[in-house]
This record gives sequence, C-alpha cells and structure tokens, in this order.
Amino acid sequence: MTRSRRPPRNTTRRASVSKSSFLLLLAALAGFGAVTVAEAAEGQRADLVNRRVLRVCSDPANMPFSNQKGEGFENKIADIVADEMKVKVEYTWFPQATGFIRRTLFAKACDVVIGYAQGDELVLNTNHYYRSTYAIVYRKGQGLDGVDSLDDERIKGKRIGIIAGTPPGDIMARLGLMGHAKPYSLMVDRRYESPAERMIEDIRSGDVAAGILWGPIAGYFAERGGEDLIVRPLVKESVGPRMAYRITMGVRQGDDVWKRQLNAIIAKRQGDIDKVLIDYGVPLLDENNNEITAPRL
Repeated sequence: MTRSRRPPRNTTRRASVSKSSFLLLLAALAGFGAVTVAEAAEGQRADLVNRRVLRVCSDPANMPFSNQKGEGFENKIADIVADEMKVKVEYTWFPQATGFIRRTLFAKACDVVIGYAQGDELVLNTNHYYRSTYAIVYRKGQGLDGVDSLDDERIKGKRIGIIAGTPPGDIMARLGLMGHAKPYSLMVDRRYESPAERMIEDIRSGDVAAGILWGPIAGYFAERGGEDLIVRPLVKESVGPRMAYRITMGVRQGDDVWKRQLNAIIAKRQGDIDKVLIDYGVPLLDENNNEITAPRL
C-alpha cells in the first residue's frame, strides 16, 4: 500500500514556521496527515467509550511505537492502562495515513490513540505522559563526539541524514547544511520500508557522518543491529522550529470523562510508563530540557 498523505512544506517565513513544524511533527511521529473539515466535525460527539475493554487505535507496523506482535512501547503502555482498568486490550489496526482518525477513533472502532502530539484540536488530548525531542545520531570516535547542536562547526561540510519534511530540515537549511544532506522518505508504508533503520545502517557504514531522527526512533534503533551509536538530544537550537514536543493520548472530542480517567491513570502509573520509555531508549526531557534518566515516582 502506498500512503497518499503529504506533509506541509517547511518554510523560512516566520509566520508559518510554528504551524508547519507542528503539522510536520504529526506526520513524522503519528502519521495522521491532512485533516478535513468533515473529520473535525465528526469528532464532536458524546462519550462513546466502551469501558469493558481498552480499545486502542494503532498502526500494525510502526516500531518502536507499535506492531501487531505487541512489541512497541505504545503497546506496553496500553498494557499498563489496561492493567489499571482491570480489562483487556483490544486493537483496531490501521496504517497511520490520511483518514487514520476518521476510520478508527471517529468510526467508534476504538477509543484512544496512545501516542499523539499535544496541541492538535482534531482530538482531545490527555495530559502529556512524556516529552521528547529530535536527536542527532553518530558513531563514536569519528570526530563528532560531544556534538549536540546542528550549529556545531564539526558537522559543517559533513553528509548528514535527514527525514525529508521534518522540522530539523528547516534548521539545517538555515545553517547551510542541506547541500551535503542525504534525504530519506517520510511517507512510506512501514510494513515494507523503514527509512530510520536505513539511516542507522548508513551511519554505521560511514555513508553518512550523522543522522537526525525523532528521539524515540533514534534511541531505539541506535541500540540495535550493531555497535551502539551516540544519541544526543537537540535542545540547544537557537533558530528555526522547536525540536521538543509533549506526547499525550488522544481521545474523541467530547469524551471528557474518559480523558479525566486516563489522566488519573497516567498520574498514578507515570513511573511504570517512564520505565517502559527508558527501556526503549526514548530520550525523556523535563520542561527545562533536562534529561530524565530514572522513572518518576
């Protein structure tokens, strides 16, 4: 299957940077694509949640977030929520492409999306349960040790991997780094292709000196398939769109009681959720961009 969604382009115009960056993040980590007026209108409904099971809307092949084998960290977090509710998890599987929310959450096939960037009015956001950032990945001992900003002189002139259309590309363009960049596709069917894994392979082989990925993806794949790579969160950028985002659970607009129930579960089980995220190599940040390295109690 070929995904038809296409994210908005990056732009250097200040007025559009914030909106474009947010939408690009959604495409990069959640894959919800373009939103129609009809979808938004359909989201206005009463609480229609089935409390007998935890019905989760999820992508069947989107590691490290989720897969049908239940191996993703969002699968594990769904298990934590279900454990607290004393119910079983039931999945509705659908590729996170255009129409994902309409065909899953709005169709009442399921009641929650486990990972959704805070701030999109298409869904009702719970409180965020983690905050992460884009990260730079590179091999140790290749002249880049300690690099934690795209403005570092040591990466100028280097071949850097970047997922096309994601917010870091805007910063790279402003800093004159795109001339040597190697782009990787954003819009792919993850059942058949994994640009992030390909980028990690290229870093290990030396085809690219470094790569820029969404932190949860970078942390997971950097620890697999060969020597561990260095993953440094990008929290020092002084130009362009923000790199760090809060991640929530998404429910239907109007499901306020359900949202409050999930908020209570998140607060009670935050330590268990943190442990899962840390085990998967997710770079966790507090509100001051300090790294969280142990579960919060």
